Amino acid sequence: MSKGLLSFFFIFTTLIVGALYYTDVIQSPFISVLNKIKTNYHASSEFVQKQVQKHFFQAEHIAELNEKVRRYENSCLIIEQLSYDLNNLFLESNSDLKIDPKVELVRTISYQKFGDLNRVWLEIDDYNASKIYGLAYNNLVAGIVIPQNNRPLGLLNSDLKSSYAVYIGDQNAPGIAHGNNSNYLIVKFIPAWFSIKEGDKVITSGLDEIFFEGLNVGVVVSVTKSQGYQSAVVEPFYKANTPNYFHMIKKVK
Repeated sequence: MSKGLLSFFFIFTTLIVGALYYTDVIQSPFISVLNKIKTNYHASSEFVQKQVQKHFFQAEHIAELNEKVRRYENSCLIIEQLSYDLNNLFLESNSDLKIDPKVELVRTISYQKFGDLNRVWLEIDDYNASKIYGLAYNNLVAGIVIPQNNRPLGLLNSDLKSSYAVYIGDQNAPGIAHGNNSNYLIVKFIPAWFSIKEGDKVITSGLDEIFFEGLNVGVVVSVTKSQGYQSAVVEPFYKANTPNYFHMIKKVK
């Protein structure tokens, strides 16, 4: 093998290794190209699948079933909010019942970086980069959506920058849930006068206008006290298995 050919393979291998393991600057072009290819692949695959379904099966019946599934998935989250608003209405007779949540099914494109399972690029129509949105999966809180270079980036529960307001236990003790780069969440700034304990359920409070009240977050596994506040370690219900789709809460009220 000639020296020129050996030099070519050495440079090529070095670029690939650097792109995979070292700098974001090198990784970004690769990830951007891969994301475009994956998006086009998804679109083409879905188009072909729909055409095959229409050709070989009863097109009207399939379209009707697909629409029912879409409505069912969106309705599940809306029902969660309705149940909590109705309970609050019974508890406080002068409450106003105003419900207009907007939920959108969004698709995962790829991880932001190779090896980081907590951050995913999302494909969202009419994305507004000025807002933070909530992500849910099967009625469980999965994380939040933040803008990254005007693109929607999903931060799953375990990510350190994923945070949202929650209630804990029967007393609805308020707190802020944060990712911990582990299988558990940390809920901080819980006032010391609330009684919380292992086994208490954690739900969204809706006070951050990211989620509406009542979505399931997890269960308390331990509690500590320090400087007038409490902190709780929480085992989340949602396990970060990175599904292809999430529900995004576009509008809380």
